[in-house]
Amino acid sequence: MFDRLPPLQTLRAFEATARLLSMTLAAEELHVTHGAVSRHIKTLENHLGVPLFHRLTRRIVLTDAGAEFHFAVARLLGELTREAESLRGHDSVASMTISTSVSFATKWLAPRLHRFKAMHPELDVHLDVTDRNVDMDDGQVDAAVRYGGGRYPRVQSERILEETVTPVCSPAYRDEVGGLPEPASLIRCTLLHEDRMLANWEQWFAYAGVVRSRKGRGPAYSHGSMAIEAAIRGEGVALGRSVLVGDDIAAGRLVALFPDARLKVERGYDLVYRAGNRDHPKVSALRSWLAAEVQSFLVNAG
Repeated sequence: MFDRLPPLQTLRAFEATARLLSMTLAAEELHVTHGAVSRHIKTLENHLGVPLFHRLTRRIVLTDAGAEFHFAVARLLGELTREAESLRGHDSVASMTISTSVSFATKWLAPRLHRFKAMHPELDVHLDVTDRNVDMDDGQVDAAVRYGGGRYPRVQSERILEETVTPVCSPAYRDEVGGLPEPASLIRCTLLHEDRMLANWEQWFAYAGVVRSRKGRGPAYSHGSMAIEAAIRGEGVALGRSVLVGDDIAAGRLVALFPDARLKVERGYDLVYRAGNRDHPKVSALRSWLAAEVQSFLVNAG
């Protein structure tokens, strides 16, 4: 049966080229020449009897058959990598790397992660904090929590938290500016912004029915956690993402000024893992723990 399998080097060349959509970049990643990658892919296409790429003037794109085959190859190479890791020794088996964004790590995951470690002392947990989407197929990351629309190429994902936004500030700032009894009161406040946030102040004011004659920007921050910390310090009002501000509201560091005026956003938090790894022991342990933590968080957040 196995004598019908394509050569492994052709699969590696195909997977890298399909993922990067570039033979040049695939060659650099695999430390071989462009010609070697091209030959491997041609060999694989001859072996399968179908074209895997459309060769256009300045780029290549996957054929339908190529896209379907790439999903299978990426999953199987990922599983093979995982099994190889398990044979490299105890330290590899006992380690678990979770990747997530700066704001989610700071305001939600990191303060809770000690409970996961206490439940699974056999795992040496490493939190990899980055705002870029990591490659789940290279064996370096076991699972990730990502903020997005719920669709991620070549991996499996499941939504764990939805999100809304509503204005928040410190109790001291609220009292300092006269109590802020209605949404229109925010017109006289310093508004804190998160760069690249899709659900922004303009959308929230429109949702709340507030018309502003002047649309000043106010301070802007690259990460939501930074805008939240500025609000805690009393520097203004932030448009708080419910997942990121929930603990600060519960602790009294922030107040939700208009809790009934919550604007639902397009994105949420998803648990992401390699295709075929849903029931892997490490992923399964993380999934179960996250489900319990999310349930507790939602109950406490009201």
